[in-house]
Amino acid sequence: MRLAETVTFGGSGLDRAAALRNDPAQMAKLLDSGFVLPLWRGKPLIAGQSGLAWVRADSPVLLGGTAVFLGLDDGIARFAQDISAWAPEVLATEAGPGFVDANRQHHPALPQDQAFEDLRGVMTLLTPREAELAAMAKAVLHWHASHGFCATCGAPSQISHAGWQRGCAACGAQHFPRTDPVVIMLVVRGNKLLLGRSAPWPEGMYSLLAGFVEPGETLEAAVRREVFEETGITTGPVRYLASQPWPFPASLMFGCIAEATSDQITLDPVELEDALWVTREELVEVMAGQHPKIKPARTGAIAQFLMANFLAERLD
Repeated sequence: MRLAETVTFGGSGLDRAAALRNDPAQMAKLLDSGFVLPLWRGKPLIAGQSGLAWVRADSPVLLGGTAVFLGLDDGIARFAQDISAWAPEVLATEAGPGFVDANRQHHPALPQDQAFEDLRGVMTLLTPREAELAAMAKAVLHWHASHGFCATCGAPSQISHAGWQRGCAACGAQHFPRTDPVVIMLVVRGNKLLLGRSAPWPEGMYSLLAGFVEPGETLEAAVRREVFEETGITTGPVRYLASQPWPFPASLMFGCIAEATSDQITLDPVELEDALWVTREELVEVMAGQHPKIKPARTGAIAQFLMANFLAERLD
């Protein structure tokens, strides 16, 4: 796909400056002169409609803790820090899994236009650089929050290498942030595209089929397995198209196109509530918000990106 890296959260050319991560003295200097993105329960700090909001390392918002080095943004050091220990006066009800939480949490030490917001709700407002920084920050901070103990011996582990490792003093094991590979696919047969929906999704929400890659499995094999398991559709040639970091919490989506070799859908009711074939003409109606049954895919997600480029015949 010629525009593969223009997908939301795609690479923006950020200098991650990995060679500096094991230099505590240099990190201290960079933190003193740089900026920190606070995240509360996975929500980055957003400045109204202006994108990410940054604070200095001595901001009272940060409550101590450890800042993770993200990289050099045109020479400016960028960090991220989890402040989930902060307790807002009003704790809003969480949205269901996989959907946007429209609640905004405002910290009293910050300007009124700044609040913590669900990244899914604001991702299309961010510049490519901001989107890469936010995705990286959300994913690596989630990893730290969920990996506080050594997977080898169970002892508490400690952050090292500017947030890109955890070390165990008890057994010496070293642990590194992990990304979960997921395939998401355009399954096509002639003029038709296969879509599916899960039961918890909002009414009218359909998307491309997707699933986690299993250990010892190629992307191509994962595509064929997932499509067959969920719909009973068999597929032949599979081709990679584009990828998207998806920090909800820490996936890397591999967009592929697969040629179906059968038509008859046999649903796995555990995985899907419904699946159907749509023609290219129907997909035009879907993307325009004019289809009587199917709502448009969410802007910013790789599913929408792949479908839009499928219609524009920009898959190469």
